[in-house]
Amino acid sequence: MPRQFVVQVANQPGEMARLAEQMAAAAVDLRAIGGGGLGDYGHFIMTTADDDGARRVLEDGGWTYLEGESLLTEVEDRPGGLAMIARELADNGVNVLGHLFLGRWSDRATFAFVVDDPDKARPILERR
Repeated sequence: MPRQFVVQVANQPGEMARLAEQMAAAAVDLRAIGGGGLGDYGHFIMTTADDDGARRVLEDGGWTYLEGESLLTEVEDRPGGLAMIARELADNGVNVLGHLFLGRWSDRATFAFVVDDPDKARPILERR
């Protein structure tokens, strides 16, 4: 199963460069990446072409991170499409640890989620 990594970083210039350079030096291809920051901390959420290599880079670099199964889902590409799936996950006690927007095709939007309970989330996300 593909993995998704959520990496905590200091909210300061250069953190993205440092992480990307370490991944590149280990020949780890980033497939999707997103993130943000507020206050003292930020995060990057990413998928790679080499999960074992990414894990080694993160561990060797002393990064604080979590990883989980990357669960794909499509939602209607309209206002409220993401809200509906987020509400259904929440109502079923599933905590979203990270998500990536992957793209739009026709009238659908594709997301990759990492959650605290993949077994509970999988049927919800697969129904889309």
